[in-house]
Amino acid sequence: MGFLAKKIMTVLVTGGAGFIGSHTCVELLNSGYDVVIIDNLVNSSAKAVDRIEQITGKKVAFYEVDVRNRAALDRIFERHAISCAIHFAGLKAVGESVQMPLEYYDNNLFCTVRLCEAMRDHGCKNIIFSSSATVYTGTDPMPLREDSITGGCTNPYGWTKYMSEQILRDMAKADSDWSVLLLRYFNPIGAHPSGLIGEDPRGIPNNLMPYISQVAIGRLPYLNVFGDDYDTPDGTGIRDYIHVCDLASGHVAAIRYMLEHRGESVFNLGTGQGYSVLDIVKSFERVTGVKIPYKIGARRAGDLPVTYASPDKSAAILGWKAKYDLDDMCRDSWNWQKKNPNGYGDRAQDSQE
Repeated sequence: MGFLAKKIMTVLVTGGAGFIGSHTCVELLNSGYDVVIIDNLVNSSAKAVDRIEQITGKKVAFYEVDVRNRAALDRIFERHAISCAIHFAGLKAVGESVQMPLEYYDNNLFCTVRLCEAMRDHGCKNIIFSSSATVYTGTDPMPLREDSITGGCTNPYGWTKYMSEQILRDMAKADSDWSVLLLRYFNPIGAHPSGLIGEDPRGIPNNLMPYISQVAIGRLPYLNVFGDDYDTPDGTGIRDYIHVCDLASGHVAAIRYMLEHRGESVFNLGTGQGYSVLDIVKSFERVTGVKIPYKIGARRAGDLPVTYASPDKSAAILGWKAKYDLDDMCRDSWNWQKKNPNGYGDRAQDSQE
C-alpha cells in the first residue's frame, strides 16, 4: 500500500456535519478509517453526527470548533494521531457571498490557512481540499477538464475556492513532503439511501434539488426556474449532477491515491453527463409520483447555459467512477425529505419559512 498505508488511520474531516462531509464520514468509517469531525454548526447540525454513528455503528470524535481557532486545532491534533485531513469547512452560498464578501474571504481563506498551519506543525502533511467547478472560467469549452482555464470567477465564493487552491498549490511546491489533492465538485444532490442524512439548507434553498424537495413536501409553493431561453434542448440550464454518495466514495479513492503520491494533484468529481433543470423536475416527478409546480423567471446574472465535467482523469488515475443515475439521485433526495420534512429540525428558521 505504500509509505503512508500504515499511517493513514485517522482522518480529520472539517465541516464533517455538513451535507457532503457527513456522507463522506459514512464512507470513511465503512472503509475502515477512524474519523474526527470539526464543525462549528453554522450551517449544519450536530444531529448529523449522531446519524453518522447510527448508519455505521461506529463512534466518531466530534468537536464543535471553528477551524480558524488555532488553539483548538492544536488541542485536537495533540489528542488524536491524525494522518490526513479532508477540508470541507466553509461558507458556500454563491448569492450570499456577493452580499457578504468580507465574511466569505475571512472565513474560507483563513480556515484553510489555519488548518494547514496546524497540520504542518503537527507533522500531518496530507490534505484533500473540497474545491468546486466555480474555479473554471465561463469561457471554457465543455466538458471541463482538469487543465481547463481557471480564474475569472463570477462571485466571492468561487474566488475563495480558487485562492485556496493556490495557497495549497504553493504550499506543496515549497515543501515536497506535502500531498495535496484538489477535488473539484460539480453539483452534488441525493442523500444516503437510509434517509438518515441529507441536505438541510438554512432558509430558502440556493440549490435546485432541496428546493424541489421542499416544494414536494409543501414547505415552498413552487419552483422558480431562472430562464428558459438558453441554447439547450428545453431552454433551461444544464449542469452535471452527481449523487452525494458517489462524491463521498471519490474521497476514499483520493486517500488511496494519496498513499502513493506526493505533491499536488487535481481531479474533477462529476458524471460527465449534463441534465437540465426540467430534466431534474421530470425525473423527480417520475420516481416519486409528486407533481412539481414551477414558474419560469428571468435568467440569473452569471449563470452559464451548460456546465459539465470530464471525469476521465478520475476514472483513469483514481479508479473512481460515479455509479448512481439521475433517478437514484431524485429517489434518495425524496426519501430523505419525506423522512425529515423539516430537515434535522434543530434550527429556528426551519419552522419559520
